Amino acid sequence: MIVRLTGSLLFMLITSAVLFSQPAPPAANSLVDLQELIADLVVDMPYATPHNFTGETLYQANRAFLVEPAAHALATAAVLLRAQGYRLKIWDAYRPLSVQRKLWDKNPDRNFVAHPDTGSRHNRGASVDLTLLTIDGKEVAMPSSYDEFGEKARAVNPGLQEPVKTHLQILQNAMQTSGFKLLASEWWHFDFPGWKSFPLLDISLNDLAK
Repeated sequence: MIVRLTGSLLFMLITSAVLFSQPAPPAANSLVDLQELIADLVVDMPYATPHNFTGETLYQANRAFLVEPAAHALATAAVLLRAQGYRLKIWDAYRPLSVQRKLWDKNPDRNFVAHPDTGSRHNRGASVDLTLLTIDGKEVAMPSSYDEFGEKARAVNPGLQEPVKTHLQILQNAMQTSGFKLLASEWWHFDFPGWKSFPLLDISLNDLAK
């Protein structure tokens, strides 16, 4: 069942998120450790293990970062979801450009992997891959597994059955209310507006985590 938020309740939740994510970001291009901003966030990065479509460990740290404006918007989404009995699990966020080259080498298909010459939105720290958990940390049914290349991965799929349809709608509503945009080909992927304005980065997660 989807919780309908009244205008006044929505305003209160968003206001709480702003307070929750203080202090205000001093620089738009700096990267924020999401677990330091969102206390109940779960980070489970497949690219920090060999359990991903490449079969290789691509990240040396299981840590998630976004540019500050995107990080604070995600904190807003977390507040909205918490009020409905859910929390977020991050699969990917900022991704170093050198890792993007490895992904392209494994799957050179622009429908699913951005060419490293132009870079991915992830390489700018302005995109996030995520899913829902219950407040007590249980997985919920979603349209597909992460990084599934095919129709099941699409963000809009009229053939979805319950409870998958409801779970996806809850996630999309919270993320879009917080300012993120859907990616049609991947239900788990959300972009922060103005992502093109952020520079491509190639700082390792290990260095960021120090």
